[in-house]
Amino acid sequence: MTRTTVRIAMNGVTGRMGYRQHLLRSVLALREQGGLELDDGTVIWPEPVLVGRREHALRAIAERHGLEHWTTDLDGVLADPATDVYFDAQLTSAREAAVRKAIAAGKHVYCEKPAAGDLGGALELARLARDAGVKHGVVQDKIFLPGLRKLKRLVDGGFFGEILSVRGEFGYWVFEGDWQPAQRPSWNYRAQDGGGIVMDMFPHWEYVLHELFGPVRSVQAEVATHVPRRWDERGKPYEATADDAAYGIFRLDGGAVAQINSSWAVRVHRDELVEFQVDGTEGSAVAGLRGCRAQHRSATPKPVWNPDLPATESFREQWQEVPDNEEFDNGFKAQWELFLRHVVLDEPWSWDLLAGARGVQLAELGLRSAAEGRRLDVPELSL
Repeated sequence: MTRTTVRIAMNGVTGRMGYRQHLLRSVLALREQGGLELDDGTVIWPEPVLVGRREHALRAIAERHGLEHWTTDLDGVLADPATDVYFDAQLTSAREAAVRKAIAAGKHVYCEKPAAGDLGGALELARLARDAGVKHGVVQDKIFLPGLRKLKRLVDGGFFGEILSVRGEFGYWVFEGDWQPAQRPSWNYRAQDGGGIVMDMFPHWEYVLHELFGPVRSVQAEVATHVPRRWDERGKPYEATADDAAYGIFRLDGGAVAQINSSWAVRVHRDELVEFQVDGTEGSAVAGLRGCRAQHRSATPKPVWNPDLPATESFREQWQEVPDNEEFDNGFKAQWELFLRHVVLDEPWSWDLLAGARGVQLAELGLRSAAEGRRLDVPELSL
């Protein structure tokens, strides 16, 4: 058996997302299963090098998982010819400069979204990576989740007929941090640190809509900071300067309309933290992170509006569960596997830095739409 080692400098693994999803549930999970086996029997073996600024935190993670390599010297690990890939899950405000360094060092790059703090920076990263001839990708994990993969199966199978609309609800109550600890880091609520739900979630909505239903052609949004005062990790109060809720309307290629609410100041009354309802001429479906339910035209009941009488039917029970039909792995891990195959085998890959730039573009236009109070077109991006 031939083993191909891919050495990955992983920057930002001391953070929640970098540690849980990318190191623990993706790279280390791949190692625990014996690596990523290819059709010819070759095994891709990911070798992580933990990178960050906090030496004690890196050492603790390395010792916990029996890892040999960690460093606080980003320049040193990028200068090492043995390093193949640079991965970035840092704060958004620190990402662009580090990715630039990695590209200049000739490393393949894979990073969390948004790839940069503004569209100009995101496009420049894509140009630099193209000109350097390195492989590059941006995390777009939602489309690899079981619920959305089932939804994509319905789309590809023509279940909906003509798709008319998409409605999405995302969010949960993030505690302010005074009487209960917040579930998200405080920088998320400071605009000066790259925070805000629009910059966090609109890049997700761009690729979800693009991959499942078609490109976004226009956006109209309202944003708000519903909770203006929060407490940080040390218990110190601070002013929330970033938006914590956004209400967007997106016109899609072909004419379908998507409405997506995103909020960190909403209490959950749905089956999952995010749900999408898709309505078409031939059928409808509701998908979350894992589940997906559908109702075909032939099985659609005939409700009659009568506010004077209580409802006698359970509308939820009239939908059919879409079967798994396959085993679903962690969404982050699934995309990591495809990126590693892209690096080693040069297999096709579409979730690159230009795709990431589309997400930054939609976030910028959403914020501008809210500021100007009007609908804005979304131009096609190119390098």
